[in-house]
Amino acid sequence: MPKGGRKGGHKGRMRTYTSPEEIDAQMKAEKERKKTEQEEAEEEGAAVNDTQIDDKQAGSGSEDSDDECFRRRNGVEGLIEIENPNRVAQKTKKVTDIELEGQKQLSRREREEIEKQKAKERYMKMHLAGKTDQAKADLARLAIIRKQREEAARKKEEERKAKEAAQAATAAAKGLHSLSLK
Repeated sequence: MPKGGRKGGHKGRMRTYTSPEEIDAQMKAEKERKKTEQEEAEEEGAAVNDTQIDDKQAGSGSEDSDDECFRRRNGVEGLIEIENPNRVAQKTKKVTDIELEGQKQLSRREREEIEKQKAKERYMKMHLAGKTDQAKADLARLAIIRKQREEAARKKEEERKAKEAAQAATAAAKGLHSLSLK
């Protein structure tokens, strides 16, 4: 008998699948449970709000204490009061409080990247205007190439004319030779 008993294994023997109807029922039950919890929290919040209104009139006037009361505490957090000076509660910002007018500080890398792009644009403008050393060297090289091409075209034209003249001379010689034979 092989090690481990039977051939195969325990994986995949009893697979069960959840039907879509069961999933829908579970989702509805979860929504109802959350709704009841929320209603209970609102009822507790209303009782706590009555006592907090008196505290606010006494001069506390902080919104942070309201947020802490409405926040549901998980596990032992509700039983033990912790005062950790390093723990900072996240404050939600309202859209109206955000300042869009203030200029955003760029990081060093962002500034350097912008400067590189501007320098590249300036160089390309100067290069197209022919003011850079590389542009001057390119223009000089182009002028030399143009002269070479003009000379090559002139030589080709001269050779073509010489060839035509030679053909005309041979044709004339053949014509005289054929006339003399007649």
